[in-house]
Amino acid sequence: MAKIDLDSLGIEELAALRESATDKLMEKVAARRAELEAELEKLLQYGRPVKKSQEAAPVAKAKKGDEVARKGDEVKDPIAKAA
Repeated sequence: MAKIDLDSLGIEELAALRESATDKLMEKVAARRAELEAELEKLLQYGRPVKKSQEAAPVAKAKKGDEVARKGDEVKDPIAKAA
C-alpha cells in the first residue's frame, strides 16, 4: 500500500480520502457479512430443529421457605394422628 503524506493534503483532499476509505470499508464489511451468513446457513443444517409444541415446560422449584413449611406440616400430621 502506498504511503500518503497526510500533512501535505488539504482539507478537501483529506475529506475525499476519508469518504473513499469509508466506502471501501463498508464494501469489505458487507462482503464479510455475506460470507459469514453463508457459513452460518451451512452450519444450521447440522442443528436439530426443536418444535416448540413438544418442548417441555420448565418445572418451578420450591423455595426454601416453602420446604420448611411443608416439613413442619409433615411433623404436625403424625402427632395429630397419634392423639
